[in-house]
Amino acid sequence: MNVEQFRDYCLAKLLVTEEFPFDKSTLVFKVAGKIFGLTSLDGDDFRINLKCNPEKSLELRAEHSSIIPGFHMNKKHWNTIIVDGTMNQKLLLSLIDHSYNLVVKSMPNKIKAKLEKK
Repeated sequence: MNVEQFRDYCLAKLLVTEEFPFDKSTLVFKVAGKIFGLTSLDGDDFRINLKCNPEKSLELRAEHSSIIPGFHMNKKHWNTIIVDGTMNQKLLLSLIDHSYNLVVKSMPNKIKAKLEKK
């Protein structure tokens, strides 16, 4: 996966927007205004920060050297995935889905209803 594929996958989800709220090089994806993924457009390697269930975060970090505590994020709830080709695409997509779903799950019922209608 590259940054364009990551972008396309995120933007295909319901109520997702892309923004640069921090600086001109940090691409942030939000669902209904809440962050679920971000990446830096600077740097030599492609890394993605994704929200994750705390227990699952620990398991993933133990199993995959390319998953580390979230850079510049709450280490309990966020992981950084180093996209270097060592992780299979199916797992990476499922981690993006997990992050999106965690954020949606925490939203008010009114917004959840909008997502269910689409």
